[in-house]
Amino acid sequence: MLRRLVALILAIHFAPLLMADPLTLHPENPRYLSLTDNPILLVTAGEHYGALLNLDFDFQKYFATLAADGLNLTRTFSGVYRESPGAFRIAQNTLAPPDDRFICPYPRSEDTGNRFDLDRWDPAYFERLHAFMRAADEHEIVVEFVLFCPFYEESMWALSPFNPINHRQSLPPLASPNDSWSLDRSGPYLAYQEALVRKLVTELNPYDRLYFEVCNEPYQRELPQEWHDHMAELIQKTEEKLPKRHLISWNVANHGDAFVVRDPHPAYSLFNFHYSTPPTDIDANWHLKKPIGDNETGFKGQEDRTYRREAWEFMLAGGALFNHLDYSFAAGKEGGDFAYPDHQPGGGSAPLRRQLGALKRFLESCDFIRFSPAPGFVKNPLPKDVRVRVLANSGEQYALYATATGPDRRLRFEVDLPPGDYSIEWFDPAKPGVVRTEIIAAKAGQSAALASPPFPEDLAVKITRR
Repeated sequence: MLRRLVALILAIHFAPLLMADPLTLHPENPRYLSLTDNPILLVTAGEHYGALLNLDFDFQKYFATLAADGLNLTRTFSGVYRESPGAFRIAQNTLAPPDDRFICPYPRSEDTGNRFDLDRWDPAYFERLHAFMRAADEHEIVVEFVLFCPFYEESMWALSPFNPINHRQSLPPLASPNDSWSLDRSGPYLAYQEALVRKLVTELNPYDRLYFEVCNEPYQRELPQEWHDHMAELIQKTEEKLPKRHLISWNVANHGDAFVVRDPHPAYSLFNFHYSTPPTDIDANWHLKKPIGDNETGFKGQEDRTYRREAWEFMLAGGALFNHLDYSFAAGKEGGDFAYPDHQPGGGSAPLRRQLGALKRFLESCDFIRFSPAPGFVKNPLPKDVRVRVLANSGEQYALYATATGPDRRLRFEVDLPPGDYSIEWFDPAKPGVVRTEIIAAKAGQSAALASPPFPEDLAVKITRR
């Protein structure tokens, strides 16, 4: 009787969520995403993945900050991986909470020295998880939920609930910490990982603004693809018995190496890269006909323009999502106003967030779901330090982005337009808003000549048939 009552209460509580459709591939163009039957782009500058596991982090205020700047994505880690203060030279790292302010799926057991009990679930964690997801939904933020992460250093393994020194199960030691993320060397750890995946996937099933990423940067410690695929399969199999099906991401490679994905496991619907600049990863994997994302930047200094350029160029190459690591978010600074020190590996700021919000609005003002890359659109050679990316719905609408390394200049270039009248809108990505508008008439058999306003670093232009 009690079980039926609990099931009824849960059904009533989650009814509005269960009736909706989660984030999925767009039916007309599966290289983009769709939510509630509408195309959606995911663009953000988010905190360092600790918003859930760090009890001192106010995720309500954080989500409100993202939404106010027009951003709609966050990455968060499950809690089986965390970092020590000072890791990667990140000040006030949200992934490095004090020990007594860290929460994960497992409760601590007071009778064994406050160690974690891997055979039980912590109700407080799952209460916070649901509060986190409801807050994200309220502010229309999509959550990339990252299940696992390799241990980059022994200090990370020393903090993990899976480390034998931290739990009461007395599991045998591993030859290497990252052997835990394998099928043949993990021993009893594998069963605990599988139980964790099933539990988290089940708890998160009612939510729409969600997709799963199996593992952050598995390539950094060469984690076995078989283990990674096994976990993706497990997500799918768990959801077969649940109302909703969520997308699964594979974090493929790093630093724009143009890694070519061939014959991926069918469980993956989204392919994410890190530091993908220039965005050759999109060119190399266009054959997948799936969304491609750049879901981590933030280790290239503190200048906003570095990450603004990466975002614009990636999204105008055909990317579906972009996430910058914004170090101005910290516990107690969820409004994104933490004054990080000079030794910080990356940046982040309110102006950058507004610029990324402008990028998202720029593309949303286009019929982007019908876009595809148009590398031959610009006809004349450009200066060597200028890179151009163009998306086009041929004959109807075009979006162009140009970035340069030189001083202020104007660009003169010719484009291939079918005959007709077109409106031209010029944008300065550093200062959101239209800089200049004009109308041109394209004639048959002739390239149309365009002359840009002066621009210091980068420019964007939208061309639309009238």
